[in-house]
Amino acid sequence: MKKILVTLTFCLGFNVFTSSAQTKTKEQIQATINLDGIEKDRVPVTVYAPKIKSSEIVYHIPKMVPGTYSEDDFGRFIDDFKAYNKKGAYLNVSKVDTNSWKISGADQLASVSYWVNDTYDIESTHQIFSPVGSNIDAGKNILLNTHCFVGYFDGFKDLNYKMTVQHPATLWGATSMTDSDASNTNDVFNTSRYAELVENPVMYSKPDYSTFKVNDMEILIAVYSPNSTHNANEIAPAMKTMMTAQKNFLGKFNSTKKYSVLIYLSDMQVENDAHGFGALEHPTATTVVMPEMMGVDELNEQLKDVVSHEFFHIVTPLTIHSEEIQNFDYADPKMSQHLWMYEGVTEYFANLFQVNQGLISENDFLMRMAGKISNASAMNDTLPFTVMSANVLKKPFKDQYLNVYEKGALIGMCLDIIIREKSNGSRGILDLMQQLSLEYGIHKSFKDQELFTKIVSLTYPEVGEFLTTHVSGGTPIPYETYFAKMGVTSKVIKSPGNPFIKDAVPFIAVDQNTKAIFVRPDTELNVFYTELGIQGGDIIKEVNMKPYNLDNIYELIQSSQIWQENEPISVKISRDGKEQVINGKTKIPSDDKVGYQATDDSKKTLREAWLKG
Repeated sequence: MKKILVTLTFCLGFNVFTSSAQTKTKEQIQATINLDGIEKDRVPVTVYAPKIKSSEIVYHIPKMVPGTYSEDDFGRFIDDFKAYNKKGAYLNVSKVDTNSWKISGADQLASVSYWVNDTYDIESTHQIFSPVGSNIDAGKNILLNTHCFVGYFDGFKDLNYKMTVQHPATLWGATSMTDSDASNTNDVFNTSRYAELVENPVMYSKPDYSTFKVNDMEILIAVYSPNSTHNANEIAPAMKTMMTAQKNFLGKFNSTKKYSVLIYLSDMQVENDAHGFGALEHPTATTVVMPEMMGVDELNEQLKDVVSHEFFHIVTPLTIHSEEIQNFDYADPKMSQHLWMYEGVTEYFANLFQVNQGLISENDFLMRMAGKISNASAMNDTLPFTVMSANVLKKPFKDQYLNVYEKGALIGMCLDIIIREKSNGSRGILDLMQQLSLEYGIHKSFKDQELFTKIVSLTYPEVGEFLTTHVSGGTPIPYETYFAKMGVTSKVIKSPGNPFIKDAVPFIAVDQNTKAIFVRPDTELNVFYTELGIQGGDIIKEVNMKPYNLDNIYELIQSSQIWQENEPISVKISRDGKEQVINGKTKIPSDDKVGYQATDDSKKTLREAWLKG
């Protein structure tokens, strides 16, 4: 899972399988979700029970799903839970906790039913990351993350699941699952067990999708844009370019035959819509939430970084993972020590493949790594990553979670550099991950405490020293030492800044009541404002004769990124209730940042093996 913009993290499920006596039977769990029966923004769900011999059984809705690293308690969105025997009579039900219901007379149980509320229109009341949650907008969009709607009976997670979704003919379900029902108002999906069902989201909306193939993989891009601002056809080309590059980069890694990207675009002009922007990863799908008001170029750029991260999770933890993930406990989850690999190496690959495949330059890649060093420095740099990872659900460790995308990626980079140096450029961290995938793979997990020993056996003692010192140990990483191995040194780099934002701190804000954009009076303004004579508190009404407000503020910020020094510009402002037009020339602020550049040509061959090999 990766969160961006306002809230920026990864989530995934795992299509892993364990043998069980239950899976050898033909018995299955059947669940029906009725999108035709939505009332009061709630969806009715019925789950038919298997044959139960005990007098009591507990039904669970997940407390947490794999990879979110947040106890979200999805059971709190369930109303009016009831249990029935075969004659339709009620059975006694008692609430065990937020996510669990105990049913008495379970040996007579035929089914349970309940109503499911969505999470999007009440996001102010909880902290569930939007791509992990659900949307229910009757006749328009239902974002069906299955863990929000369907639960499991104790001891029966490994039975086959058959999920039937009844829906209006005007809505089409985008998913990587195969619909075995030919009608246009009934979808039937079969999965091998509960974990597989949880790994397969479905987004119902008016059909807006595009498909293409990358080698032998079929890719589905589905879009829900409430105001028809964007569509799948304008997003698909950039996705195809990116995913082709990813497949080329991965080489030997096998992956799914079908992959779906479900994109929900949030209407920022309404109060009750999703505001947690980023993505939730699954083995065969990614669920994305982004603001609809973004321009298409900016949207595609954000999707490139976010979706590529999620796609690379097919390496880890889908293929390479610990016992805690293989046997995930949805009711009482246990965390693995190795977020540095699941999230960090994944984030590193999401950047490395872009320079490797020529999507960004070498300097762009090094600047990204410099940015991660800067961001990581704001976190606890002496907290061992393994300790943070194993305890990430509780404070103070959960406050350090975002460092998995910063220092976690840098850990991956340093390991890559060590392996490249010791192998004279012939091997890197991707080779290590390929070896680990052969050692373990989808069906076999590793023990947390044994992973470092296995990695050292496949690489070099220096790799083990790094892991012990900087990953399970609390010693900060001397990044310049590792960059120097590749002929890269630090340097203060001047680059054009943005007139409206610096280091994630904006110079402008919005009045939520009027939607007006105003210059913040509490911030020292840059040269763009001072040269034009724009002051704190001024309301920006137009730029170059185009009106701007909250509805199109992203367009203003995006357009400013291509402004040139000394270009003519006109800005209509309102100051103290009086409008005036300021004419002048743009002055682009300069950002001085510590970056890295290749300076040692004697290391060029090794450096190219690292970045291009």
